[in-house]
Amino acid sequence: MMTPLQEIRHSAAHILAAAVLRLFPQAKLDIGPPTDAGFYYDFDCEHKFTPEDLERIEAEMKKIVKENQKFERFECSRDEAANHIQTFGQAAYKLGRLADIPEGEPISFYRNGEFLDLCAGTHVRYTSQVKALKLLSIAGSYHRGDEKNKQLQRIYGTAFASRDELEQHLHNLEEAKKRDHRKLGRELHLFHVDEDVGQGLVLWLPNGTVIRQELQNFIGEELRKQGYQQVVTPHIGKLALYKTSGHFPYYKESQFTPLADPDQLARIATEGCTCCDLTSRLEAVSARFRESVNARTGTDTIGAERVLPDESLLDGFLLKPMNCPHHIKIYATSPHSYRDLPVRLAEFGTVYRWEQSGELNGMTRVRGFTQDDAHLFCTEDQVADEIRGCLALVKTVLTTLGITDYRVRVGLRNPDSDKYTGKPENWDKAEAACRDAARTLGVPFSEEPGEAAFYGPKIDFVVKDVIGREWQLGTVQVDYNLPERFDLTYTGADNKPHRPVMIHRAPFGSLERFCGVLIEHFAGTFPTWLAPEQARILPLNDELNAHATALATTLKTLGVRASVDTHSDKLGAKIRRAELDKIPHMLVLGAKEKETGSVSVRSRADKTLEGTHPFDAFVEKLLAEIRERRLPNHA
Repeated sequence: MMTPLQEIRHSAAHILAAAVLRLFPQAKLDIGPPTDAGFYYDFDCEHKFTPEDLERIEAEMKKIVKENQKFERFECSRDEAANHIQTFGQAAYKLGRLADIPEGEPISFYRNGEFLDLCAGTHVRYTSQVKALKLLSIAGSYHRGDEKNKQLQRIYGTAFASRDELEQHLHNLEEAKKRDHRKLGRELHLFHVDEDVGQGLVLWLPNGTVIRQELQNFIGEELRKQGYQQVVTPHIGKLALYKTSGHFPYYKESQFTPLADPDQLARIATEGCTCCDLTSRLEAVSARFRESVNARTGTDTIGAERVLPDESLLDGFLLKPMNCPHHIKIYATSPHSYRDLPVRLAEFGTVYRWEQSGELNGMTRVRGFTQDDAHLFCTEDQVADEIRGCLALVKTVLTTLGITDYRVRVGLRNPDSDKYTGKPENWDKAEAACRDAARTLGVPFSEEPGEAAFYGPKIDFVVKDVIGREWQLGTVQVDYNLPERFDLTYTGADNKPHRPVMIHRAPFGSLERFCGVLIEHFAGTFPTWLAPEQARILPLNDELNAHATALATTLKTLGVRASVDTHSDKLGAKIRRAELDKIPHMLVLGAKEKETGSVSVRSRADKTLEGTHPFDAFVEKLLAEIRERRLPNHA
């Protein structure tokens, strides 16, 4: 059953399709559902839609709204439905959608005015009830989401129950454009994605690396307080390792193509030819590889698309999709007593996932990313306390960064799915532990069946940024299954072997995604402790450059990231440049300030520091602000 807002948006999608057919009668319709942010409709049309067309289409939609057309639903047989579709001239895609409806389910249409659409509903009663709508953009979309099918044109729009809600949404969209981390990433020189390196692979520029390192230092301090041990693991591992863990083949489609073991390649090469010439051996390997690829994909093109070779041929190495198996192997390097537990292993570990190119988005959806990952191995009696400790760490991270508007989601297994591994009784215990821990947070939480990882339930933090958008960030997962798959043990008080419980946790989730969200949340105006450049000295003339440089050297010696603007511009231009670079503190230096050992402060980060201060007094306050990781004070 749709909500009232979903009904408004679903109805707006039908109004959109009706308007397009009035203006472009040759257009063929596919589907037009409501979405969380609005609605869309997919069209096959020889005319290439333009922004000007959107204005015309929206104007036509508003005419249909004013016509107060009634939405009328009727049901019919499958044969009658096919006839309606043919008569309406929309057989190209709608007959396929009709075939998707299972036998025995009702087949229904909705009519408004001259428009007719195969649709299960529901809708508002009259078009006039769609009071506030706006078309937003045009994008390409493959029929049924399959790039082998024809590319259609998708028109996106949104609709709300009132004009005020629509205006607020449009304001938020404009604000989101200003805050777009890809735009700010370029302007502030934070990161770069280069086609020659590869889509979805982030190059951290010096400014962005400062933010990353400060976050790592911050979380590292908290980990030391909680008794974590830092480890480092390789970027690749044997395929068999991930088969044991279940990540391969479970996540097979989202992993990079396996890499062959060099010894195995040599054996294959030897089997593939009768001479010892290296070129011939490599050609033989290539031929075997192509045969494997062709058998799996039906294509002789390698490199132009992703391929999944025969596992028996390439049962070698895999780019690390998860850190968990590596940490498990570290735990297993030595025997453990119950007195040793919990063992808490942490790593800033880089992992790799093959995301589809259409899903990649700056830093928030990438193919290589670094997790602030940790795995805790504990007894069953310790599970509750360890989960609470992990959740407290996530709360500390979010609170320090001023992200206080969030909800908690408990992801549970779907009992009807075969996706999950492990014993039901272990799942029951893990899910109960997650529920109990979530209750201690003092914030609302929801239970969502089907959202668990394949090996265990999880607690996710879903945060809202300053313009109301939701982002899933920190996560904590309880796992009874991987310790069993890897036969992990510890010696209990009874001197017998017992199975530890494993807890996975990542407060940031991934540094790439987290930094992308922070860029947009702060609109690039980071707190001083995170800012790539914390203070900039602006001398009023060239004669003051030497003194300004001496002050900057003092700041740098104390660990402050500072610079001097030595351009021969007027002060206004220097201030404008610092504002564009989003520098937290600008220190204006004139002859009077030099003589009195003071600086005139213009502060974006703390308005209480505005005005002229003795340099040493300002430095003391600045160091306290950085040390305490204060949030900007605009009062």
